[in-house]
Amino acid sequence: MTINRNESSEAIIQNLKDAGCNLETIAQFMADLQEGKEASSLKRLAAHRKNLLDALHREQKCIDCLDYLIYQLKKPKENKTPERSNFYDHPYK
Repeated sequence: MTINRNESSEAIIQNLKDAGCNLETIAQFMADLQEGKEASSLKRLAAHRKNLLDALHREQKCIDCLDYLIYQLKKPKENKTPERSNFYDHPYK
């Protein structure tokens, strides 16, 4: 894998941490990098990215549910006049 020569291992590790990678993923990625396994390292990063995106979508769904509830609570109540009770009115009119 070609990485900028100025990128130190510490900078790469920090980038992986900042991206939310756990220690196992970081260790495996760095091992792949050292062994020149570009395909494996890219596959590992793609899998982590997919997991992050899936989590983002789950969280977005939660936000959407809250937004809908807030909308329902804030929307103006329909102006309804109290119904008159009349013995002769059919209840399903």
